[in-house]
Amino acid sequence: MTHILKTAMTLPLPRAEVFAFFAEAQNLERITPPQLRFRILTPLPLTIKQGSLIEYSMSLHGARFRWLTKITHWNPPHGFVDEQLRGPYKVWIHTHTFEAQGGQTIITDEVQYRLPFRPLGEIAYPLVRWQLEGIFRSRQEAVRQILTRQDDQ
Repeated sequence: MTHILKTAMTLPLPRAEVFAFFAEAQNLERITPPQLRFRILTPLPLTIKQGSLIEYSMSLHGARFRWLTKITHWNPPHGFVDEQLRGPYKVWIHTHTFEAQGGQTIITDEVQYRLPFRPLGEIAYPLVRWQLEGIFRSRQEAVRQILTRQDDQ
């Protein structure tokens, strides 16, 4: 079964500036919750473009694993898509959209994902969904702090 997680936030900044932040791979480490111990393994600096491969590692519940994603769509400053080639999910397709609206930018994240080990993996769905929602909330807070240099609006 394919699940969808969708989040959105608005920043009082121009789209080009917001997109530029997301186009720098090292910023992934800055916005990922520290408890995940996220590390980019691909040598930096990394120019993100269509076809780029990004390998990283992280920990979840004490288990360390590697994740390999490919940028399958790159359309600055409107959006991009990264897809898991190797990692913990059966499917992971993350669409990042940046919409300009009156001097502000609406950032939308939509993740389509399938859990492994079907049908048993679906038993873990409520926990996985709760964890993903928390990770994306934390990412939004980090992005807001870094780009607007304030705690919350």
